Amino acid sequence: MWSPEDEAAWDRSVAQARADIQAWRTAHPRATLTQIEQAVDRRLAAARARLVEGAALAGAVEATPSPCPDCGGAMTWEGARTRRVTTTHDEGIALTRRYARCPRCGTGLSPPG
Repeated sequence: MWSPEDEAAWDRSVAQARADIQAWRTAHPRATLTQIEQAVDRRLAAARARLVEGAALAGAVEATPSPCPDCGGAMTWEGARTRRVTTTHDEGIALTRRYARCPRCGTGLSPPG
């Protein structure tokens, strides 16, 4: 699903999160379980966002776009667009995907994901 470069980036992201959590724990030896859980969640949120982004972009690329959802006409590819979204843990991700437009009615859309 992911390229070797994506795999390496994911491994680095997880390793960095683990190191950050260990450093935080050393600095907070009397932390409660709730505080530990919150610190872990904050540090894993960025790694999680990269994984979500990679999985969303790893989908199959269609040779031709699906029919228009509004009028059923044949849609055509119209270049790429970047959509910025926020994950459940308030991390931003960018999804750059091909954009399709219906010449008949003008409806435009990006692939789902």
